[in-house]
Amino acid sequence: STEGMNCMNKDHGCAHICRETPKGGVACECRPGFELAKNQKDCKLTCNYGNGGCQHTCDDTDTGPVCGCHQKYALHSDGRTCIEKDEAAIESSEYNATSVADVDKRVKRRLLMETCAVNNGGCDRTCKDTATGVRCSCPVGFTLQPDGKTCKDIDECLVNNGGCDHFCRNTVGSFECSCQKGYKLLTDERTCQDIDECSFERTCDHTCINYPGSFECLCHKGYTLYGLTHCGDIDECSISNGSCDFGCLNTMGSYECVCPPGKKLHWNKKDCVEMVKCLPNAKPAPKAQLVCSKTGGIESCFLSCPSNSLFVPGSESSYALSCGVPSVPPAKAQPRRSSSLPGCSDSPAPPIKQKARFKIKDAKCHLRPRSKEKAKDSGKQAVSGGQLPCTDSCQVTFVQLKCDSSKKKRRGRKSPSKEVSHITAEFEVEMKAEEVSDTCNIDCVRKRMEQKLQTAIKTLRKSINKQQFYIQFSGTEYEVAQKPAKATEGHEACSTGQVLQDGKCAACSTGTFYSGEQSQCVPCSPGSFQDTEGQLSCEPCPSGDGRGAPGARNVSQCGGKTGSWGQCSPGQYSSDGFKPCAACPLGTFQPEGGRTLCFPCGGGLLTKYEGAVSFQDCETKVHCSPGHYYNSSTHRCIRCPVGTYQPEFGQNYCITCPGNTSTDFDGSTNVTHCKNQHCGGELGDYTGYIESPNYPGDYPANVECIWNINPPPKRRILIVVPEIFLPIEDECGDVLVMRKSASPTSITTYETCQTYERPIAFTSRSRKLWIQFKSNEGNSGKGFQVPYVTYDEDYQQLIEDIVRDGRLYASENHQEILKDKKLIKALFDVLAHPQNYFKYTAQESKEMFPRSFIKLLRSKVSRFLRPYK
Repeated sequence: STEGMNCMNKDHGCAHICRETPKGGVACECRPGFELAKNQKDCKLTCNYGNGGCQHTCDDTDTGPVCGCHQKYALHSDGRTCIEKDEAAIESSEYNATSVADVDKRVKRRLLMETCAVNNGGCDRTCKDTATGVRCSCPVGFTLQPDGKTCKDIDECLVNNGGCDHFCRNTVGSFECSCQKGYKLLTDERTCQDIDECSFERTCDHTCINYPGSFECLCHKGYTLYGLTHCGDIDECSISNGSCDFGCLNTMGSYECVCPPGKKLHWNKKDCVEMVKCLPNAKPAPKAQLVCSKTGGIESCFLSCPSNSLFVPGSESSYALSCGVPSVPPAKAQPRRSSSLPGCSDSPAPPIKQKARFKIKDAKCHLRPRSKEKAKDSGKQAVSGGQLPCTDSCQVTFVQLKCDSSKKKRRGRKSPSKEVSHITAEFEVEMKAEEVSDTCNIDCVRKRMEQKLQTAIKTLRKSINKQQFYIQFSGTEYEVAQKPAKATEGHEACSTGQVLQDGKCAACSTGTFYSGEQSQCVPCSPGSFQDTEGQLSCEPCPSGDGRGAPGARNVSQCGGKTGSWGQCSPGQYSSDGFKPCAACPLGTFQPEGGRTLCFPCGGGLLTKYEGAVSFQDCETKVHCSPGHYYNSSTHRCIRCPVGTYQPEFGQNYCITCPGNTSTDFDGSTNVTHCKNQHCGGELGDYTGYIESPNYPGDYPANVECIWNINPPPKRRILIVVPEIFLPIEDECGDVLVMRKSASPTSITTYETCQTYERPIAFTSRSRKLWIQFKSNEGNSGKGFQVPYVTYDEDYQQLIEDIVRDGRLYASENHQEILKDKKLIKALFDVLAHPQNYFKYTAQESKEMFPRSFIKLLRSKVSRFLRPYK
């Protein structure tokens, strides 16, 4: 060895191994099966290494291994292989023989001489020694090539798509089926089944419709869709002031037009008409009447309600009804739909109002048709009995009646709980101007009327106590409450105003009313309409001539399809909204039918023609594109402010975003730009989820969300991120981070600012989690919905073993499990409460998860529970 040389120096010259000697310097060594040459650097092959490359025998000599052959064999010209002696003779004499038969014979003989002990018999995979030589074979998924040695992967997808329903992907030695988006692979790992998204919780805010491979969300009337699945109230008042003549008031799912003092709402619910204005030819709407009579010492009263009735069923034992039109509509109450303009006899003086409260013991609030027998008996008596003070037909302008039953427990002895019904009634009676005379001025008339009403209320009290108070709707008399709260014979299936439909109780639809006598929904007769569900009568049409089509659903259908009596078309108006109509003059337009006015273009603009039906018919100075509105005073297009949008060309308003949503920028052109700013999620002790605002719609700009998951003692957090969509283009502007606390230096479990469609599961590195999501003003994406579960910390080792195993994510099938909301819910249920494992039968588990997944979990669990087996 050279002094001063070391193995770090490349010039040490050892062929195989360099060792440093204790004295300094280097010494060369060889790998097993080789020996050091005389120059102490090179290495020589010996028979100990791979039989020296010989097929049969090997002898070591100074020059290296020398091969020999068994009896009857001769050494081949390559100096290593052995061939039968007669074949050797052929080979030497006819070296160029090309006869196929000879070559075949030669190959066959050569196979005979091979052995699996040397070079695996030349086989790619499995080698077996047989009497005729070696035989090669291949594992499942591979096929042996014509050379009898090499294995080639079978592409199973070429035949019948591998038996896969949708997609087939070839893998080395096997294949994998997968499904189109919106479908899931069943546990046979071949069949694809539509995912019923509507069966998940929280898929749609309102109505969900499942389609093969997809789904659609729909919203109730008065709401519009945003963020793909959410419903927000439409602010109709932002759309041309709700087309109201005066003021507009937005409500959840609807809106109301309001009028200034001294005017009232026209039947079209949009226009305001003078209070005193009356139609001399129109019959005034028939008024409610309270008639009381006394027969054989029994007072009975009945209230007839021919128009403007509204029945509002409450709970099982309460309801409210009103009849007539209040002088000043209560601010909170629903606006009463006065179907007709007042007749000319109506008085403008303030009405007389009185409130009364009645109590009925042992009775239940339930509006029920009065039995025929009772009616007959009382009818006979009524003929003979004289009428009470209210003989000149007590006309009541407005009645509001509420009935509520409550059970009262009595103290002391074990007495049954009694039902008590409370009826609250409010009456309004109009002052009759014609009753004022020289002898009795207006105050005197008022006093008289008040006394009359009080007397009527006294009689009413008696009649209610004796259960002799009825209310009449379209010819049927109804009992207000029943006594005793006895088991009603053959208890009715549905409450009043409802009928059985497909086994469910449904309120009578608009255009019909509930007939107590027939216990079914009956279409409104011609000349009447009903625009509210579950009512007990229909409203008379404003014309009062009894003409029109049956089953009218609103006033506008009153005119019906027949006759000239109908409402004005869009682009027209008239004093009452009905024919004959005039076209809107130049410079005005009217998009709706049945109106009493046209809207001006504003700013001195004209329309292209008379009878214009929209603002787009106004000849504006500039044509505004979507995302803008036209300002009639400055004659300029102005960008829609933040929180509004306009999808159309040439409009003079921007629509306010639905619900609590807003836009990221001004000039928005579509409702999809409206985004909810609320950070979503539910944080439970055992399971929960967090989601980006407006999910699954794109999240808004410049938003920050913070969630804190703080599990109960001795529990840890497991999180699954099924997929996350954050655009990477804006240099990590949108980030989701999970760490121990708000401190940037605390232990971080997860952080990302980009899109991952592959799922990942992980355990939290800290007991608590502080999670933050931030977005910048740049582009945005769908975001995320991330579920989590807390589990008993005794299982920590097992859970980590599972989620860190690459096989959990190796196949697409396993990835899909982590994206499947139902399966994750089941897995989380068992992780949070292990005893729930026994809720699922073995068969159910088999049907839920692929075999490979169950196998993976089973091996982990059994190793965890029985580590020494």
